[in-house]
Amino acid sequence: HHADTFKSKVEEATGVTVSHCYQCGKCTAGCPLNEEMDIMPNQLLRMLQAEMPGYEEKILGSLSIWLCLACDTCYSRCPQEVLLSKVMDYLRQESIRQNKVNYKAKDILSFHKAFLDSVKMNGKLHEVGLTIDYKLRSLNLMQDVFLAPSMAAKGKLAIFPHQVQNTKEIAKIFKKITDSEGGKQ
Repeated sequence: HHADTFKSKVEEATGVTVSHCYQCGKCTAGCPLNEEMDIMPNQLLRMLQAEMPGYEEKILGSLSIWLCLACDTCYSRCPQEVLLSKVMDYLRQESIRQNKVNYKAKDILSFHKAFLDSVKMNGKLHEVGLTIDYKLRSLNLMQDVFLAPSMAAKGKLAIFPHQVQNTKEIAKIFKKITDSEGGKQ
């Protein structure tokens, strides 16, 4: 095998040895989103192992790679300790890079981007900002409006960011804005 097969690229980027999987199916059985998936987790690993022509496109265009929650239930059940979430993460990056994102995953991709933007801005994830940002991107504004209050009640949504690293910078920005408005309240 020459070194630049898709399987070898995945293995090199992730440090996960795909061939360790012997198809016991425990990853798929334990996956909370397996019913939504178009390619089951164990099938995905099998496709990487098989290296058949066209498999790379099928995998990168699948919905499954976008449904992975990185909950690592698969990893905790895997007798071979195949860290599938790391593989899924790489496959998502490749899918974006090669412009092969499944059309059904466009909302998830919006969320993914909003998530990364939020981490960049706050240095830490801020759930309310994230949800608003995501909603603005995907325009599914009404979809979760009724869910938010119950999530807040359960402590799932923080009203303020847990930690903002650059408070001084942010204070400066706000000061600039108020100064330029001539101190109007």
